[in-house]
Amino acid sequence: MSRPIVIVGAGVIGLDVALLLAERGYGRHIEIVAEHLPGDTSINYTSPWAGANFSAISGGDPNALRWDKIGYQHMMRLAEDRGTEACISKTPSFEYWDEMPASGKIDSMAEYLQDFKILPKADLPEGCQFGVSFTTITVNAPRYIQYLYQLLKVTYGVKFVQKRLADIESAFRDPSTKIVFNCTGNGARTLKGVEDEKCYPTRGQILLTRAPHIAKNVMRHGKDYETYIIPRPRSNGNIILGGFMQKGVGTGDTFASESESILKRTTGLLPELLQGDMEVLAAFSGLRPSREGGARVQRTSIKLDGGKEGVLVHNYGAGGTGFQAGLGMASEAVGTVEDLVSSLPREKSRL
Repeated sequence: MSRPIVIVGAGVIGLDVALLLAERGYGRHIEIVAEHLPGDTSINYTSPWAGANFSAISGGDPNALRWDKIGYQHMMRLAEDRGTEACISKTPSFEYWDEMPASGKIDSMAEYLQDFKILPKADLPEGCQFGVSFTTITVNAPRYIQYLYQLLKVTYGVKFVQKRLADIESAFRDPSTKIVFNCTGNGARTLKGVEDEKCYPTRGQILLTRAPHIAKNVMRHGKDYETYIIPRPRSNGNIILGGFMQKGVGTGDTFASESESILKRTTGLLPELLQGDMEVLAAFSGLRPSREGGARVQRTSIKLDGGKEGVLVHNYGAGGTGFQAGLGMASEAVGTVEDLVSSLPREKSRL
């Protein structure tokens, strides 16, 4: 059966687009084509390596602020309705800055974050100028994307095809395809027909650590570093310790010196890590799909064989914010083709 909607890429960004469309009754119209699917591991498949949480790590531009708000509200509802099966959880969060953050960003966060509070100076770690607390969302990244994969495939009838495309035009191989969503992340730089030179990887290294006595999210934003402690829901007490934000670095190697730096910074930020039986299980690295100027969410057209034009929606470049901003980006990406999507027959929700 042919599918009028094709999504290229099965990271959290592509899965979010499919989720929003499927929830509206269009699941059986969707085909996801990707080199890697949930359950796979590769340095070129970013989503399984994520922390992941909602935090102030995103930019302060209007797009980022809007996507964050939509993503937070959706994920909070998901945590309330299906948190156990989706492996996401509401979690107390404390975030600190070495330098004062932009007031516009903080004002925006204060409007919608649950339990938002500016912390008194006396409660800040040494060297920090500002801090907030609120209720965040923490995500077991590999299990969450596998949850979405099963939900989309089994409940909503989305078709998955594991294949590496030679070019974006190949996504229009079936004449019935009306819309292609390009959710290729780091692949957008080299995929023929896209080749976005603004894209670059931002390498991170994390430590998967068992520390069941830690039940809060803690982050410190420095001028040239990020330090974070993120509990991983439904993981037998595991947490993620990080990290690094290395622009333009594309290696998947891990380094002992960086692991030592992570341990020094995280235990200094949260000394209670050392009060329990903390055990470092493994070190991993991942490549965040970053883009100069921020993520790209844009409807375009592409010339196809025979003189026809296809509708192509770009949705990539979220950097380290895919899990928190992805549903906001997906909402906007789908909105650009509402005129085409609305003409498709719909099924009733199966949830």
